[in-house]
Amino acid sequence: MKRESVEEVLRKYGAKIETQINSSGDSKNYSQSYEKFKGEISREYTTYERWANSLGNFIHIKPSKGDEEKMTKSLNSAHLAVEPWQAISLSVMGFLTVFLIGIFISVGITLVSGGIESFPLLFFFLVITFSIFLFYFLNQYPERLANKWRLKASSQMVPAILYIVVYMRHTPNLERAIQFASEHLQYPLALDFKKIFYDVEVGKYSTIKESLDHYLESWRGYSTEFIEGFHLIESSLFEPDSSRRISTLEKGLQVVLDGVYEKMLKFSHSVRSPLTNVYMLGVVLPTLGLALIPLASAMIGGILTYIHVFILFNLIIPFMVFYLTDKVLGMRPGGYGETTLLEKNPLYPRYKSQVHYHKAFWIILPFLILSLIPLIFQFTPIPASLDLAKDFSFSELGLSFLGSGNFFGFISTPTGIKGPFGLGALLLGMLFPLSIAFYFSIAYNGKTKELIIEREKTKELESEFNNSLFQLGNRLGNGVPPELVFGKVAESNRGLRTGEFFGKVNYNIRQMGMSVEKAIFDRTRGAIRFFPSDLIATSMRVLIESSKKGLKIAAVSLMSISEYLKNLDKITMRLRDLLAEITSDMKSNMTFLAPLLSGIVVGLAAMITSILGMLYIANLSGAGATNWGSFNNFLDILQYQDMIPPYFLQISVGIYLIEIIFILTSTLVTINSGEDKLEMTNKVGINLKKGMSLYFIVALLSVVALSILSATVLGNLLG
Repeated sequence: MKRESVEEVLRKYGAKIETQINSSGDSKNYSQSYEKFKGEISREYTTYERWANSLGNFIHIKPSKGDEEKMTKSLNSAHLAVEPWQAISLSVMGFLTVFLIGIFISVGITLVSGGIESFPLLFFFLVITFSIFLFYFLNQYPERLANKWRLKASSQMVPAILYIVVYMRHTPNLERAIQFASEHLQYPLALDFKKIFYDVEVGKYSTIKESLDHYLESWRGYSTEFIEGFHLIESSLFEPDSSRRISTLEKGLQVVLDGVYEKMLKFSHSVRSPLTNVYMLGVVLPTLGLALIPLASAMIGGILTYIHVFILFNLIIPFMVFYLTDKVLGMRPGGYGETTLLEKNPLYPRYKSQVHYHKAFWIILPFLILSLIPLIFQFTPIPASLDLAKDFSFSELGLSFLGSGNFFGFISTPTGIKGPFGLGALLLGMLFPLSIAFYFSIAYNGKTKELIIEREKTKELESEFNNSLFQLGNRLGNGVPPELVFGKVAESNRGLRTGEFFGKVNYNIRQMGMSVEKAIFDRTRGAIRFFPSDLIATSMRVLIESSKKGLKIAAVSLMSISEYLKNLDKITMRLRDLLAEITSDMKSNMTFLAPLLSGIVVGLAAMITSILGMLYIANLSGAGATNWGSFNNFLDILQYQDMIPPYFLQISVGIYLIEIIFILTSTLVTINSGEDKLEMTNKVGINLKKGMSLYFIVALLSVVALSILSATVLGNLLG
């Protein structure tokens, strides 16, 4: 028999021996962590990335060195898989594509119409404007995404430093502290912290400190206090004395808190004037200008139509307001804001459900149809099939006190049907913007109602948790084991939400025979499942981790968290007071003054139209010639049939108001809470309901009152 060599023996039994001694356990865990991280960071390409990697490859435009560095920094901050030259090429291609399409369409219309006088000048101007805007927007889009990423990540800075400081109080290990924070923070800062480890694991950096320092450099110029806080935490590792080490850690947390407060203080002072300008330029002046549009359109004889009004008030002005508010949001510093991750909530599927939109649509559909009745009666065969007239006079409807006009008020002219100018059409048209507003309000309320209630409960629990945490730490310090301490604290907090939480933990331990960790974090019966809160979950994780080193260390850790949270609550309340001065004025302007002013302006526009309409009818019938002379010269200047119908004007005003509420609500929520989809959706629904209801009531009363007044006065004058 042939004797086996040493190499053959090692090769034959090496794998078996390694399996038996389980020497590959760590590498298996490492592989799972690596795969998990790759799954988190290897997300689907965004729409921008897909366009940049396709359309941006048509031409290769090499940017200047400065632009390339700036673009690279923005792309890296936003975690976009796009090269700088692709981003710039995409903006150029976007400009050229829209510009050329606009030229081809304009030339095509001119050739089909058969004359240069039919060249669509307004359309061509809008296309050029849009193409220039598209170039600017796409060129700045990576920077916008980077700022959005920073804003969302920076709202988690204080919790991040808090978790690291609390962990390093009992375990002075920077790597484990960052890992602990990455496991309990939310996206996107959690992903950034995981990438610190990932860069070391793939060999990009040799140590965690080197990788961390490189990551912190990405915040230079945006959040210096975050960098300084981390450097103090790093320096605490070199303190020989435990008390000095803890003092340095606390100093790092305090630096971040003070930095956030100072930045928000400056922001609250500097943002007031820009927001006032936004309101005056984007809301007050356009609304006041609306009152002159009916008269102006009658004087310039058909040059100004409702299409121009729609373009101006529903496209250009809202875009201007959006641009100005976006500039304001660019001033907002990071470090403060709502940190609750919407996707973690058990009710999130209800938020994503489309059922609320379907329900809202069927609710508002009758009102939407009512708002379109003037157009349905005039331009469809439905009235004829029902043996109804296309229009009715006020006297036929028993409303002769409103004058001698018609309910819908369409006018036949040599160029076609004009209108509707009637009071009835205007009143029905008010249901159109109201229907749109209530569609979003009903849908958004259905999406967010239960989530907002749960969030409020969580906030109430967290506000009580500070004192309960101190009690928990105090009893642990007295030698009461964790298995018994929850029952004692639950008893002393009976009637509070914290009492319910600790009571649930105590029940799981005593009745279900669970360990402390399972009693809190079990997937089916854990107390945290019924009280979803990152703050509470992290505090309990600290309790479990620190209790492994002794009850005294666990007690000190919990009491430290309690003290940190107390200081954090103080600063949070001060920041809210600062921001409330800004947001309260804008909120009242948006939900009260703007709808009130818009409703009155619609009433004035209706009165002007009503007066000119009665003069027009009187002139056609020859009435009033003996009492007030002839109106021919007057009506030659004011061509009633070329006026913008108040029906379309009111719809434009209503849609404009809806857009303003969307834009300003989003701005106020971002100023107050940072990037918070749930809060924004909920507030938009509430503000739409309040603002548009007020607008409808004021416009209705103004139109009816001023129309009756004008009909009465002119009726007496015209005899």
